[in-house]
Amino acid sequence: MLYSLSSSLLWRGLVAIVIGVVSVAWPAITVGVFVILFAVYAFLAAGLETARAFSSDRAGPVAGFLLLAALSVASGVVALVWPAITALALTVWVAVWALVTGVVEVVLAIQAGRTIGDRAMWGLRGLVSVALGVVLVIRPDIGALTLATVFGLFSIVYGVSAAVLGAQLRHLDAAAARLTHETA
Repeated sequence: MLYSLSSSLLWRGLVAIVIGVVSVAWPAITVGVFVILFAVYAFLAAGLETARAFSSDRAGPVAGFLLLAALSVASGVVALVWPAITALALTVWVAVWALVTGVVEVVLAIQAGRTIGDRAMWGLRGLVSVALGVVLVIRPDIGALTLATVFGLFSIVYGVSAAVLGAQLRHLDAAAARLTHETA
């Protein structure tokens, strides 16, 4: 059990490190990959909606599912034909998410019943999130590349931590096997 978990963590960590290095070294390529992944997702969603439409036994849901499928196909085509606009839209979406999340966290920090440490942490996280949202709204063109770079840095940190944890688990597994062998 530990061996397979340790191997999984090691491989996951190594893949995350490679993805992270590529994302930091070539953020524009990373943004392009995100756009392509969005297009693939949109086409898959269109296929699922079409399948739902033809599995329904009533006319109303069929039309609705086919409309959703058509919108998904259109979104996928737009993503592939105009990747810059799609990257911009995805960046604005992240900006809105960061703004809303930040405001909610600041409100949570203000609410009574929390310790001062909790309030400070919620407030700081909220302010950082709001600041990120504002920066992305002001300069979404640079924001897409920045998001790719931050994603890469996160992937590197995650990958290193997963690989270290996997190596530690592998050593624990070896130690457990030696103990089991010695007591038998």
